[in-house]
Amino acid sequence: MAYAVHFAATVLACYLTAQVLAASTWTWRAPRVAIVCWQAVGLALGLSAMGLPMALGVAPYDRPTGSALLALADDLAHGTLPVGVGAVHLGLVGVGFGIGAVLLGTTVRSVHATVRAQRRHRDLLALVARRDPEVPGALVLDHPSAAAYCLPGVKPRVVVSAGALSMLDRAELAAVLTHERAHAQERHDLVLLPFTALCRALPWFRWVRDAHERVALLVEMRADDKARELHAEAPLAGALRRFAAAGHRIAPAGTLGLGDRDLDVRVQRLLVADRPPRLLGAAALAVAATLVSLPVSLFLS
Repeated sequence: MAYAVHFAATVLACYLTAQVLAASTWTWRAPRVAIVCWQAVGLALGLSAMGLPMALGVAPYDRPTGSALLALADDLAHGTLPVGVGAVHLGLVGVGFGIGAVLLGTTVRSVHATVRAQRRHRDLLALVARRDPEVPGALVLDHPSAAAYCLPGVKPRVVVSAGALSMLDRAELAAVLTHERAHAQERHDLVLLPFTALCRALPWFRWVRDAHERVALLVEMRADDKARELHAEAPLAGALRRFAAAGHRIAPAGTLGLGDRDLDVRVQRLLVADRPPRLLGAAALAVAATLVSLPVSLFLS
């Protein structure tokens, strides 16, 4: 039973850590660190959600969950069960494996849906987009609305609309292109994928949906940081203001768009030159590592 308590405590710790991360603004100054922390919370939550019913099911073995599961499998192979292990215990173990199957299944479905949307959009771009020597390395859509986004994948594409080209000056356009290339280089689509899967697997938890929204914003802030490293703050902030004034459009499914998330907050952040909180970031990473190590150690022991 003690091992089940450990898993339950980890679930509670994940919830509390998620609440603190969601309410904190230091994450805006260190989006990369914050993204790692969110990923750790998601991984620890998934493992603990599986481990809790399993630990309850193998409690009569009075061993760490991993070794108890191996002992149960050996007993089942020999057609015997120890005293105290009944149908309820086996059912709880089944629930744990079921949760794992749901998490894996939703991840696979999310990957499939994303890849299908990306392939469909890539085929569409091959028909309607064009190259422009003034926008090297990007595709141009002849559409009056302002849009700029990254289509990630093995061969990523950066796309801008004719409306965006007419709206931005050269410095702003360069900053926007660097922002979108950062999404492709750091594979931010893969960063978001586990949270999309968690939202599908645990739709009744509002804080799981909030975590997805927070990570999506942090991903945009991380790309903003990459852009201002090369082009300073003013061009990108100006571009974001122009997208906000133009009535930005959400990027197509399977893509990551410059103007998808909280433009006013991102502009304000760019214009305030705060240094990353190194000590606070290191402490947050230590907490994140501890959260992940707890369920992992219970499964591997």
